[in-house]
Amino acid sequence: MLKNILGIILLCASGATFCQTLSPVGLWQTLSDKNGKTESLVRIVEVSGELQGTVETIFSPPAPSPNPLCEQCEGELKNKPIIGMRIMKGLRKSGYTYTGGEILDPDEGNIYKCTLRVMDGGAKLELRGFIGIPLLGRTQVWLRQE
Repeated sequence: MLKNILGIILLCASGATFCQTLSPVGLWQTLSDKNGKTESLVRIVEVSGELQGTVETIFSPPAPSPNPLCEQCEGELKNKPIIGMRIMKGLRKSGYTYTGGEILDPDEGNIYKCTLRVMDGGAKLELRGFIGIPLLGRTQVWLRQE
């Protein structure tokens, strides 16, 4: 009887850990589509059920400056520092994915619709940015740092 209770407790504890690992909340390493090198670190947080991502670090090179500005952005983000900029917002959980959000590409100043899902037991994040429908876009894989 004691073994059964202990087994149930361990099973519940491992299930809670598994669910936490599959959360996209945390620090993520982004990689260049061109050369596969580290570009930045983005922190994803959950605020009122919505995921938001903020740039914490940019690795230079490829950026010509260690503190680059969003020169290609429009509106209130024009020429603002990319470090500290919220580049992802509006994503909400939908089954095993997060949908309904948007992401800013600060290199080009474009805003795309996006979806994401956690993969490989929480070690990777697959992010799909697109215009219109997901078929018309590109996918990046980010690596968990914490």
